[in-house]
Amino acid sequence: MAAALCGVLAAADSNEATAREILALERTALDGTRTEIRHMLPNAFIGKREPPTADELTAALGPARVHWDQLLARLAAELNLVVEEWNSSSPKYGWALRLKMKKRNIVYLGPSRGGFNVAFVLGDRAVEAARHSTLPRRIVELVEEGKRYPEGTAVRLEVTGDKDIAAIVKLAALKLEN
Repeated sequence: MAAALCGVLAAADSNEATAREILALERTALDGTRTEIRHMLPNAFIGKREPPTADELTAALGPARVHWDQLLARLAAELNLVVEEWNSSSPKYGWALRLKMKKRNIVYLGPSRGGFNVAFVLGDRAVEAARHSTLPRRIVELVEEGKRYPEGTAVRLEVTGDKDIAAIVKLAALKLEN
């Protein structure tokens, strides 16, 4: 299908702690329908060949380091997710902190400048459980709209505050249970 892509710079909701510029692409199909595609914040460690140090992570995250630490603490305390492993498939993608339960990957945290992204790959049962859960509607919509891969449905979100942490912990619990 032929589609025209044009770059549009959009600002995030000004009610958030900090306004962020997010690259948005507008896809116009032949029938005239338009779909906005949002991209996550870029990884802070693109081009770096070694995992980031604690000081580098703090410098990149800035004030969002508090939310990073809160999320890790809650995942450890509530779900026993204590196995942390820095991973990079290539320097051009940067680094992500992978949290695991035994050998199973549960959640990925991708540091960015001033914030971070969280990603899950959910199996069919976890997707169905999310649909029927008490997760915020916007999180359920992200799950339903996630791209399907043979390994599962990819769900990515940008962490912007405390409200996101509770939802991420709940989504991790659903993945572990299913």
